[in-house]
Amino acid sequence: MINTHSHLFDTQFDADRDAVVARAMAAGVRRILMPNIDVSTIEALHRTEAAYPDYCFAMMGLHPTSVSENYKQELSCIEKMFEVHDYRAVGEIGLDLYWDQSRLSQQVDAFETQIQWSKLLELPIMIHSRNAFQQVIESVKKYADERLRGVFHSFGGTLDEAKQVLELPGFYLGINGVVTYKNGGLKEVLPFVPLNRLVIETDDPYLTPVPYRGKRNEPAYLAYISRTLSELYQVSVEEVNHITSANATLLFGR
Repeated sequence: MINTHSHLFDTQFDADRDAVVARAMAAGVRRILMPNIDVSTIEALHRTEAAYPDYCFAMMGLHPTSVSENYKQELSCIEKMFEVHDYRAVGEIGLDLYWDQSRLSQQVDAFETQIQWSKLLELPIMIHSRNAFQQVIESVKKYADERLRGVFHSFGGTLDEAKQVLELPGFYLGINGVVTYKNGGLKEVLPFVPLNRLVIETDDPYLTPVPYRGKRNEPAYLAYISRTLSELYQVSVEEVNHITSANATLLFGR
């Protein structure tokens, strides 16, 4: 399995990160991709990547909930990081209107600026979209071409929204613990989505899957997401892992 979205560098793992990684390896997770949040998390992100070489891989970007009055300065600092470090994607980027709608124009500007970086750098994008799907898809379509590709992380939308993503070549739905929730909605949508357009993720330490919901999430719990998809698609766990890992490798490399 390839975990395409983990915040393993988060302070919630500071006390037992080695043990968390050992459990992930034992569970069959063979690679972990880590999206950045903002300037304040870069050091921890790089430190975690360096601690687990050829296992943890960093992305770089400015998360929409970190877009503040000085976002252009943050973007400038983050853009410079691409000159000195190799990353697997531009992310985590996007729009979030759940917590605050007052900075929509700034969020859109930050999002579209980073989309343009991804095309110049020939890197995929890791998209965060919360209460903002139509605005997000409009920005993506605005810059869509053969160079633009990525993941709609933590997808939990409608069938119509899934179809809009599927119309974009090179884009995948990122499926996490929400798929294990009784009222998550994905079990009604995913039967209409080809397995070869999915990647799997945990988004740890958040969105913990059943049966550990309510506790801290961790990369090893990716197995519960894979198992649920196996039941939904009526294929073996091994096939789910093979197809989603092939998708992740095609998108992020190695």
